[in-house]
Amino acid sequence: MATATTTAASTTAVMCNLVYSSLESCLGYVLGGGLSSVPSKCCSGIKFVLNAARTRADRQSLCKCIKSIASSSITVPISRLAKLPGMCMANVPFKICPNADCSKIK
Repeated sequence: MATATTTAASTTAVMCNLVYSSLESCLGYVLGGGLSSVPSKCCSGIKFVLNAARTRADRQSLCKCIKSIASSSITVPISRLAKLPGMCMANVPFKICPNADCSKIK
């Protein structure tokens, strides 16, 4: 029988897999691979993930996934990552940064 903690961890893992696969098309821009503009597929992925995060728990999981990307061991240019929502006209309910407090998301 799954405990609440196990279920929450499983849900976060599913959300992170969705985030990673949906935002894969953003990597070229974020990592500065010669792209000066954000691909439309990237913006579609951001909006898809935001629409999938319907509950507070979903939004907190989304925040944790993005936070893990922002604080990962690979060099992710945070400024480029943080610009994506604005460039895609998407409202992300938290600041994209390595020290975001995901517990405060409503």
